[in-house]
Amino acid sequence: MEEAGAVVATAGEAELNLSRLSVSPETLESELEARGEERRGAREALLRLLLPHNRLVSLPRALGSGFPHLQLLDVSGNALTALGPELLALRGLRTLLAKNNRLGGPGALPKGLAQSALCRSLQVLNLSGNCFQEVPASLLDLRALQTLSLGGNQLQNIPAEIENLRSLECLYLGGNFIKEIPPELGNLPSLNYLVLCDNKIQSVPPQLSQLHSLRSLSLHNNLLTYLPREILNLIHLEELSLRGNPLVVRFVRDLTYDPPTLLELAARTIKIRNISYTPYDLPGNLLRYLSLASNCPNPKCGGVYFDCCVRQIKFVDFCGKYRLPLMHYLCSPECSSPCSSASHSSTSQSESDSEDEASVAAHRMQKVLLG
Repeated sequence: MEEAGAVVATAGEAELNLSRLSVSPETLESELEARGEERRGAREALLRLLLPHNRLVSLPRALGSGFPHLQLLDVSGNALTALGPELLALRGLRTLLAKNNRLGGPGALPKGLAQSALCRSLQVLNLSGNCFQEVPASLLDLRALQTLSLGGNQLQNIPAEIENLRSLECLYLGGNFIKEIPPELGNLPSLNYLVLCDNKIQSVPPQLSQLHSLRSLSLHNNLLTYLPREILNLIHLEELSLRGNPLVVRFVRDLTYDPPTLLELAARTIKIRNISYTPYDLPGNLLRYLSLASNCPNPKCGGVYFDCCVRQIKFVDFCGKYRLPLMHYLCSPECSSPCSSASHSSTSQSESDSEDEASVAAHRMQKVLLG
């Protein structure tokens, strides 16, 4: 039998490493009970318990009684199908590592998790490499959570309630089957790292531009053909990974354009000519409509639009090497030049404008990984 682990004490804290034991789960249970008894008389509290790569099929019962001050628990690489009620007894647990198990079925997480003390203490949760098909609802109430890893599962979507995790700084959802990014993901004020690589995502919602703390965005190996123009607003973004996406080099420019209504034409005239009005001049519904005006991104246009606009892809230079396809919304087809295969040397007005815009923001993007 391998060495059964050792207590490592340092300045008022201790770690118990019982990883990779060649013993049965029953023997490991007895070992934990004995170690728990030893710690009850010790001056320093046991803060870290490492149990990875054993043959555990359930959490040891000794957790609930022998390790009340535990801050980190690692049960990765076992055969767990559920995290039982023993977990709820660890009232001060900050880090739970349970990757590469068999979690994901009904009852995979203990009942009452959202109402337990863990809701206030748990900061890091790693459930990657399991069998979850959806994000468990109880996880969305862990308001103190700073890092959530659910990579390598079978997730089909990201619930809108993800916005409840207001303390989240790192979200890892790579290696799933996610097709859409909910706009609510943009409501996480502290998010620094967002990993959505190796999924089936086809578009990025413009609401991600609200992630003002975001430093790293991993979107490689998806189905993206463009990015929203608003991504330029991520002023702290340092890493953008896009390799392995079908970033095509030609798009249809003759897009269908429905003529604006008489209401919109009148509202455009008021905005473009700066016709003055007061709240007493117009009904409330017209005042609200006028407040919804969007400026055309072409600086040589000066127009506005409300409901009717032209959607167009523009390639923007970053770092002097890569060209990112960004989505633009123009006020009319006249703001863009038709695609001309005969004139490769000429650059359309709106393309030039897009590149000018990008040159201002290029210093924000230190690493663009396209291949």
